[in-house]
Amino acid sequence: MGPRVRGDDTVYCGGRPHMNSRLRPGVIAALVVLALDQATKLWLLFVFDIAHRGAVEVTPFFDLVLAWNVGISFGWLQSESQLVQIALMAIKAIAVIALAIWMARSRTLIATVALGLIIGGAIGNGIDRFAYGAVVDFALLHIQIGGKTFNWYVFNLADVAIVAGVAALLYDSFLGVPAAKAP
Repeated sequence: MGPRVRGDDTVYCGGRPHMNSRLRPGVIAALVVLALDQATKLWLLFVFDIAHRGAVEVTPFFDLVLAWNVGISFGWLQSESQLVQIALMAIKAIAVIALAIWMARSRTLIATVALGLIIGGAIGNGIDRFAYGAVVDFALLHIQIGGKTFNWYVFNLADVAIVAGVAALLYDSFLGVPAAKAP
């Protein structure tokens, strides 16, 4: 007996569910982001040894630095309290579950991949928080104008994926293919 298909497009083969083709790009995006993010952080921490090197100038506008972010985005809610760290992990877990449900229900490729980018980034930063008690940030963009240096926030690849995912969701919401109207 071959696989049977239910209304939600989940294929069941031998009684086990298999990922549907609409969900696959989002899951792949999440896994690629997670792998690249963690590999980059592990390499910078344990091979390149960025903690002992200090700031490393890569280009006139980009440096590698080590910053431990115990807060959330842009350094908000900075706290080393164990209770705060547990609360942030719980919020992140709930958000990832909600995003995964949204991704499973997504009807466009752009939204599915965008949600996968956000999920992969959130899990990558969550692993850092669990393993180190803080998120590993390392990329610093800066510019010098009139002798004064302007720095952007220090970030990582997970952050880039999250921002790209949000931008893609906004694009899909405002400029993507409009949803079909009910008769």
